[in-house]
Amino acid sequence: MKTWQEAQSYCRENHTDLISGTKQLQDEEVKKMMNSTSDHTYIGLFRDTWRWSDGSSFSFRHWNKDFNNPKSISDECAMTVFDDGGRWRNVNCAERKPFICYDDKVILIKEKMNWKDALTYCRGHHHDLVTITNMDDQRWIQEKVKTASTPFVWMGLRYTCFKNIWFWVCKEKISYQNSTSAGWMNDCNISGAMQAGGEHRWFQRNDTEELNFICSKG
Repeated sequence: MKTWQEAQSYCRENHTDLISGTKQLQDEEVKKMMNSTSDHTYIGLFRDTWRWSDGSSFSFRHWNKDFNNPKSISDECAMTVFDDGGRWRNVNCAERKPFICYDDKVILIKEKMNWKDALTYCRGHHHDLVTITNMDDQRWIQEKVKTASTPFVWMGLRYTCFKNIWFWVCKEKISYQNSTSAGWMNDCNISGAMQAGGEHRWFQRNDTEELNFICSKG
């Protein structure tokens, strides 16, 4: 018997997390377990009223277990306490404290361009069209593309007929993929784009389409 936050901490320390998602809740083994325990069992769903300053929608939370005053009017800002394992506490926004800034390494350009013009723009104003080589990159970039004005967003993924391969324009090998299928068509005028919504998967799109795009800052 634990509070929700204690249950979340226990699950994350000893397993993966509190049970989350309708698919997990519909599992037959889970139903049997719930029927054999009690009428009231915590699941991983919670009402998230806190928002990140930069508009990110990441749902990860790391509150101190004694955080128990979410309705406080004066304690509406959060701080991290390094001698408490980096856990968070809510504090009065008027308190003067040190702070941490960050410089993003990618930027969403909301202008509509074809793939080649997008590549030229990124190399002229920033560093290059974005490269995605792992799941952490994917998660971060898909947060950015949610505000795009086009249904897809150009990446630095390009197909070459000469070598019959897909490659990143920064010459990274494609070790991570989030495409809809392995059987992409071998067309000489296609490049890779990420969905701005849905599951943010990658699609092959004709180079002449005019889309928003993501630049890396180097």
